[in-house]
Amino acid sequence: MRKYTPHQIESKWQKYWEEKKVFEVDIRDTQKKYYALVMFPYPSGSLHVGHCRNYIIGDAVVRYKKMKGFNVLSPMGWDAFGLPAENAAIKENIHPLRWTLSNIQILKKQLKMLGIGYDWSREITSCFPDYYKWTQWIFLKLFHKGLAYRKKAPVNWCPSCMTVLANEQVINGKCERCGSEVKLKEMEQWFLKITHYAERLLKDLELLKHWPERVKIMQRNWIGKSEGVEIYFPLVNPSLNMERLAVFTTRVDTIFGATYLVIAPQHPLVEKIIQIASPDRKKALENFTKRWSSQVIRPGEELEKEGIFTGEFAINPANEEKIPIWIANYVVYHYGTGAIMAVPAHDQRDFEFAKKYGLPIRIVIQPPDFSLREESLKEAYEEKGILVNSSSFNGLDSEEAKKKIGKWMEEKGIGKCTVNYSLRDWLVSRQRYWGAPIPIIYCPKCGIVPVPEENLPVLLPENVEFKPTGESPLLNCKEFVETPCPRCGTPARRETDTLDTFVDSSWYYLRYITPNLKDKPFDPSLVNKWLPVDQYIGGVEHAILHLLYSRFIIKFLRDEGWVNFPEPFQNLFTQGMVIKDGAKMSKSKGNIVSPDELVKKYGADTLRTYILFMGPPEKDVEWDDRAVEGAYRFLTRLWNKVQEEKEKIKGIEERFSEEELSPEGKKLLRAIHKAIKEVTEDMENFKFNTAIARLMETLNYLQKFSPSKDEELKLLKFAFKNFLLLLSPLAPHISEELWEEIGYSPSILQYPWPKYEKKWVKEEEVTIVVQINGKVRARFPAPLEADEEWLKEKALSLPKIQNLLRKREVKRTVVVRGKLINLVV
Repeated sequence: MRKYTPHQIESKWQKYWEEKKVFEVDIRDTQKKYYALVMFPYPSGSLHVGHCRNYIIGDAVVRYKKMKGFNVLSPMGWDAFGLPAENAAIKENIHPLRWTLSNIQILKKQLKMLGIGYDWSREITSCFPDYYKWTQWIFLKLFHKGLAYRKKAPVNWCPSCMTVLANEQVINGKCERCGSEVKLKEMEQWFLKITHYAERLLKDLELLKHWPERVKIMQRNWIGKSEGVEIYFPLVNPSLNMERLAVFTTRVDTIFGATYLVIAPQHPLVEKIIQIASPDRKKALENFTKRWSSQVIRPGEELEKEGIFTGEFAINPANEEKIPIWIANYVVYHYGTGAIMAVPAHDQRDFEFAKKYGLPIRIVIQPPDFSLREESLKEAYEEKGILVNSSSFNGLDSEEAKKKIGKWMEEKGIGKCTVNYSLRDWLVSRQRYWGAPIPIIYCPKCGIVPVPEENLPVLLPENVEFKPTGESPLLNCKEFVETPCPRCGTPARRETDTLDTFVDSSWYYLRYITPNLKDKPFDPSLVNKWLPVDQYIGGVEHAILHLLYSRFIIKFLRDEGWVNFPEPFQNLFTQGMVIKDGAKMSKSKGNIVSPDELVKKYGADTLRTYILFMGPPEKDVEWDDRAVEGAYRFLTRLWNKVQEEKEKIKGIEERFSEEELSPEGKKLLRAIHKAIKEVTEDMENFKFNTAIARLMETLNYLQKFSPSKDEELKLLKFAFKNFLLLLSPLAPHISEELWEEIGYSPSILQYPWPKYEKKWVKEEEVTIVVQINGKVRARFPAPLEADEEWLKEKALSLPKIQNLLRKREVKRTVVVRGKLINLVV
């Protein structure tokens, strides 16, 4: 009997798929198109089994959809710019380009080793000029619409990566890439005005019916829409050269309870206060603001509250009360106006601060069912209620008071109703080498000048010392920096910052449609037929970064008439992580499992089957080296069964007479049809683990079945055929090989997905529960089609039921066909 040797058959079929161009697509055929896309990887190292999970999931979807008759587009490319590749290159003392290209070859080899089917004719690499030319083109389009701009602002600075970071790349005050503590630093940088699209980004989440709810919640929270009132507090001291301080609040109903104001350490008013402060106060204020101005704090982030009194006062415009102005670390400068009115009785942060510094607390909202007193408050009352101590608004419900006080303030000119968003503009400047150059020139006569489109791409020079210093390495490349102004010809200089890598990845899915187009980034006529992406697969860690930025860019391109759809990804699946020893796999933890050794030992199909079988694909799963063996045994059992039977069934038809089948034959037939039904449902719902479990059960029926006549040999061929069709998206190599061995021509992907017959998926028997007065007393098997009279007679004939009833009279019988009988006595 021929032995199962994965390495031989897997290389054979990988070569076959490549030579026959099985996964290449006719992009003009959009009749039944299906765009399946896995997030393209950073080529900063080789794959481990955690990475493999999403590529294997994606491949299973692609193969299934092809067999369902779709023209499936499944491309692959490389997110090749950015810090991961550059940092790795610095560590290895090799140029980032050489390091990147070397890793691309490793990753490509690994993906092919796993049997992942991509249309490699559409491969894109974001660090190649033919790609980043169009990244620069998108930047220029944004610039010409006023959506790309340069300004001086406090920015997030990573002292380890030696570059600025977007707000989205700072997690709990630390760099999401290296984990270093991030500081705030005043710098002139380039921003993209994503805030211009805040409302649409929020509203259009409703269009994404097939996105995980947790991803949509994360985006909603990040955009952070707040409806409220901007209130103007007049400043008491005219020496500040500032008439009033603007404060945004969502709780204008508590305005009469504001007992002090708080401004962020970076607020412009702080500098004015320091300039006129007494020497002692000036020094204390400078020390406090120096300490906290560099800290990155998120709205709602918990930390020990610290503050300092400025010595200055403002007037509460609602009651004309003079209240002190404090500086504190719990106010975030880039949210709202960077200043808050503090209402300690009704805001927990303010309450804790007021208690710490002995500031007044005034109750202005009373609960409807009991009364609060300032001296007995243990925490802030933040719920709705009835207004008190609020002048003419006393007695109003707090929700009604919000509307009336807001309107009153607008009429008096002391405030205005407005909407605020937590979302900040996207900071895209990077003081690093490995990125797309920003296509801007600085001319002493003309100022900021965009590079003309016909001069794109602005090439990234290769002969550059790229180690991080805190300034762009391009500054030291004279031939890059020095250039004539495209408007007036005066000697000028290029922008030396490079673009954030998330700009590259915000539009790559469009380029796959026409990757070799030279006169534009993509062909709108084809893009508008193929997109939005039908199925997008990737990690939930990109919920805010990549996914939000891609949505923004699509909305901009739609406004510009380049695309006709509002969202880039119709369906989104976020796979869970593969964990080892209780932690996410990483080199630093030393818990990485390489796929190469596993494929060498067991074959790619075993690794694919195990990864898909580990658990629900959306959940995190713990890797178990020993459990891989179980997947190998499953495939080996299938292999051996086909080897035992293949000579008997080769050349015979698979059509058979159902009436001539033995009871065992009918059991197998039923098992196959049930497998078709359940595996199909599982494939549609990304339940690959239960699909494999069903196939394992079905293999047990196959192994037990010993055909005794020609009709049953035909049944066996029918069973093998359908089993292999169901298995092929999950373990494609062994499916192709056995498909050929039982007499079919390759490739199995050319054959349609099987269909089940309804009559064979019905249960032959069901278990009927017998109750007496609602208590379960017995069970018995019954035909699914059994009528009520037969069920009743059967229940009453059971010895246990007869013994329990004895001479008791059955007054009523409740029959639920296929489930239970309740005898009421």
